[in-house]
Order: sequence, then C-alpha cells, then structure tokens
Amino acid sequence: MNKKKLGIIIAAAAVILAAAGGGAWYLLKGNGGGNSADKVFVESVASLISSNSGAQNRYSGVVEAQESWKVNKEAEREVKELFVEEGDMVEEGDPLFEYDMEDVKAELAQAALDLEGMQNEITDYQTQISQLTKERNSASADEKYQYTADIQEKENGIKQTEYNIESKKAEMEKKQQSIDNAVVKSKIAGVVKKINNSNSDAMLGEDTSYMTVLAVGDFRVKGTVTETNVQMLSEEQPVLLRSRIDEEQTWTGTISKIDTQNEVSDNNEDGMYYDSGSGMEKATKYPFYIALDSTDGLMMGQHLFIELDQGQTEEKEGIWLFEGYIVQEEENAYVWTADAKNKLEKRIVELGEYDENLGQYEILSGLTEEDLIAFPMEGLYEGVTAVTNAEEVDYTSPLYNQEGEEGGEEDLEGGADFESDGNLEGDTDFESDGDLEGDTDFESDGDLEGDTDSESEGDMEGSEDSGGSDTTEGGDGPATLHKIGVVGEPVGAADGGSVDEGQDSE
Repeated sequence: MNKKKLGIIIAAAAVILAAAGGGAWYLLKGNGGGNSADKVFVESVASLISSNSGAQNRYSGVVEAQESWKVNKEAEREVKELFVEEGDMVEEGDPLFEYDMEDVKAELAQAALDLEGMQNEITDYQTQISQLTKERNSASADEKYQYTADIQEKENGIKQTEYNIESKKAEMEKKQQSIDNAVVKSKIAGVVKKINNSNSDAMLGEDTSYMTVLAVGDFRVKGTVTETNVQMLSEEQPVLLRSRIDEEQTWTGTISKIDTQNEVSDNNEDGMYYDSGSGMEKATKYPFYIALDSTDGLMMGQHLFIELDQGQTEEKEGIWLFEGYIVQEEENAYVWTADAKNKLEKRIVELGEYDENLGQYEILSGLTEEDLIAFPMEGLYEGVTAVTNAEEVDYTSPLYNQEGEEGGEEDLEGGADFESDGNLEGDTDFESDGDLEGDTDFESDGDLEGDTDSESEGDMEGSEDSGGSDTTEGGDGPATLHKIGVVGEPVGAADGGSVDEGQDSE
C-alpha cells in the first residue's frame, strides 16, 4: 500500500471517528449522560412541608368596618338643625339632623283648603242634579233631552272632582310623611365619620353622601376576585386569612357576600390579586366580604392574604408532601433527591394516605425532612448537579433548552456540520444540520489524497473501503463516506456493502 492510499485511509478514518464520537455524544445526551452546565435547584423537605406547599389561590383583602351607612340628603331640602358632629358616637335611633319643613307645612295647609273646596264642589254638583231632575219631570218631551244632558254633565263633574280629591289626599299624605320624617335618625350604632356641609357640585367619582356612619364592633374583610376566578367562591365558604408581614399569623372567617353587581375600579389598589393559576392580565374585579370568627390583632385598613380554608393549618404527623413532587410509574413512586455527592437520583418512596383538599401524600418511608428534593421537569436525569442556591442554575444550559428530533434534525455541540443524502447500510437514513462536537469542519467534493486536512476538493482515488469490496475512482461527482456509526447503530463493512457513486456527503 503506497503512502498516498495510506493517507486517504487515515483521513477517512479520522472523519469516521469524529462522526462516531458525535453520535456517541448525542446518544449520551439523549439518555441521561448529561451536561456539566446542567444544574437543578433543590430544597429541603422540611422547608416544603412547613410552608404548606399545596396549591392555593390567594386573593387580596383589607380590613374595614363591619358596616357603613351613607346618608344622602334630599337635594331640595335644607337642614334646619344638626344634632351630631364628626367623631360622635351614636346609637341606633339617635337623631342626626332635621330638615327645615316650614314650606312643606304651608303646602300641606293649602292642600287641606283645596281638598275642602273640592268637597264643597261635589256638594254643589249634587244640589244642581237634584234640582234639574225635578224640573225635567215636569218638562215637555222636547225639553227633557236637554235636562238629561245637563244632569250627565254634572255627574261627570262629580267624578272628575272625586278623582282630584284622591290625588290631593295622596299628595297631602306624602307631605305629611316628609314632615313626620323631618328628623333623620341613625339606623346603626357607630361613629359619625364624615359630614359634608359643602354645597358645591361633587366631581366625578367623589362621594356625594351628606353623612357617613361607621358601625362599631367587629371588623369585616373586603376582598377582590377577578371574573376568571369568581366562580370558585361561594357564600358561606370558610376562608383562611394570613398577615402579609407574618404568614404564620392567621384568622378564619366565612364569605358573607359576593358582589358581582359592583366592579372594583382599576385605580383601587385592592384590585391587585394573587393566584397560582393565572397571570396578572387585566380582568374585571369584584368585591366579596368575609365575616370574621375573631378580630383579635386586626387593625382597620390592614391588608391580608385570603385563601380558601382547606385544612392547610392543621398539624399533621409525619411527612406530607405536595403531589407535584412525586412521580408515579406503575407500582412504584419516586422523588428526585440529591445524594451525598449533590447529584440527583430517583428515590423510591412509600405512599400512605392522600389529602384530596391539599393535594398531599403521606410519605411512609424513603424520605426524611433533611433530604433535598427537586420538582420534576421534562428531561430531568440522574446525575445532574443539585444546588440549593437558585442563582446558580443556568437556564441557558441544555437541560432547560431541549429541542425535539422532528425531521431528523438535532443540534449537537461543536462546530462541524454533517449532512448526508445517502442511505447508510441497515436501511438507516441520517441527515443532520446540527453540530458534531469539535471544531473541525468536514466537507468533501472529491479527492482525499493522503492528507489529513479536514477539507478537501478533488477526486477520491482508488481507496478501498473497510469491507474491501467496491472502490470509488476519480468520478466527477462527490463520493459518499461509508459505514459511519450514528446514534448507537454501527454500520460496518461486515455487511459487505459498497460505496455508491453520486451520493452527497458534506
């Protein structure tokens, strides 16, 4: 074998080894071989079970008075006397202010005179009808028709006057009620928060009530819910409320009212909402109200988190883990756990009871509170580095940027491009515009003449393939390298195949 042929064989072998190495790397990556850049965040079981990691929607709420009463003054009336001042405590039934009703009393007196006049008018009509009836009885036949018409006219006059009397009585009754209700009394026990003595026109959205009384006694909580989540709430539903400063401080209560008739304005900070199943997209928000079981430690205006009460504060013995951390396959269940070398492994666990409300499983064995576990994700594999600092996770690593193999294309690490339109033996078609590991580009349009340069143009002369069968000699078209092992499927000369002319290999 001359040096030229030896050089050709060495060059071809180098390319085959490079492709095979890339295929092996691809195989390892796809089957858990991993990448040194891959890291996954883990946290202790103890921290997870202490934070009640069951999925819970949260809503924002604020502590307010149990009830407030806004008193609207009649626009056409003036206040004669004010009996309270801002900050005064009042009981139910205490007088707040009195309207000036002198003009109404005068109108009522005039209405009484009008009513008396209409009654006298009816009496006069009745007297006239009696006289006309007598005269008609003694009148001639031709005159009786006219008397009859006059009598009917008087009778219609009586009916109209009777209608006017009823209308006047209703008017007088309304005026009398206004006089009787001239003194406005408090409907609730509480404190006078505001008195609006301004006669100027209110701006758009401004409170126009004349007086506001806040109820004394227990507080209530006003929450907000979006149109997408409002169906999840119902009246009489128990809820849990958490302090925003210390989430271990909690209160309980019951939803007393869901007000879908009045929207919460966007400029109201209570319109913010926290829920685990949706984003912060704009949506119509509605208020709902919570009657508290206890108000100890609460302050007016305090902001709270609201959760549906599903027993998440109950103390349970043992380890109860959120089901999202548990992978169940056939008869076994496992958790992704960090081993002593901070490498991820599948840890088989034994499951006990299931809490349907919180979505938690009791872990009978296989896990301790000191163990560090990861949340399952697609592509996770044993041996990946586990870290307890989330900032160490590189989300640009292959683990977090997996691509499918659709169309036979896969990006492999490195810088060389490999593409083949030919059929490898064993009926395996391989085409890739991905990268083989390494920085050597291989492209051939012809002759490899004993040099090991990774790029060559010319004709491949008289080199035998590894099976010793056909040879390719000096054709014009590009030659195809033969028997490259790809993705763990070795294709060798033992098959006795030949190198076909006219097939492309880049």
